[in-house]
Amino acid sequence: MQAPIRILLADDHAHAREAMKEIILADDCFEIIGEAANGLQAVQMAEQWMPDLILMDISMPEMDGLEAAKTIKMRFPYVKIIMVTVSDDITHLFEAIKRGAQGYLLKNLHPASWHEYLRAVAFDEAPMSREVAVRLLQEFSSLKTSVPEQSPLTSREKELLEYVARGKSNKEISAELSISEHTVKNHLKNILHKLHLDNRVQLMRYAYEKGWIKS
Repeated sequence: MQAPIRILLADDHAHAREAMKEIILADDCFEIIGEAANGLQAVQMAEQWMPDLILMDISMPEMDGLEAAKTIKMRFPYVKIIMVTVSDDITHLFEAIKRGAQGYLLKNLHPASWHEYLRAVAFDEAPMSREVAVRLLQEFSSLKTSVPEQSPLTSREKELLEYVARGKSNKEISAELSISEHTVKNHLKNILHKLHLDNRVQLMRYAYEKGWIKS
């Protein structure tokens, strides 16, 4: 049996943490290992408990969620961070992703959507929203080299990279390329391993810097 996904909650409102716990613990796939009431506590508890996944509120005292996410990712790149918010303000969410977060959840989403999304992030299968993908491409376009560097990726991997850059999910990519989702997942793992990267956001930035993604 697979070990549960170990989650740290970071939110300055106790009732919000209780609501998240109730949703998360309805699925045996997850385990809550700690609760932080501010960003500074989140950083300290991440070091103490080494969670697999952190659910982080954006607005918190002591240190806000954006700064906490940046600090945690610098110290512990393996940790997956999901920003949890009541607003889908693209500016905040874009900033969170730039600082290392893997994605975001709206607090009013149906619990089943939480479980599906948390598992997808934990196993590196969660796509970015198309809006965030477009914003990232716009942000990274200034980093693009004038002459593309030689890519170590195969033609199929390059093709898959273009779909990732457009915010496509594994399921959507599998349909577009007429291959299984399992094959898509393994291609992505192989790409990240080749390039020594951890997630799709890092992959997009790296590929744009090298000039591998078309505008």
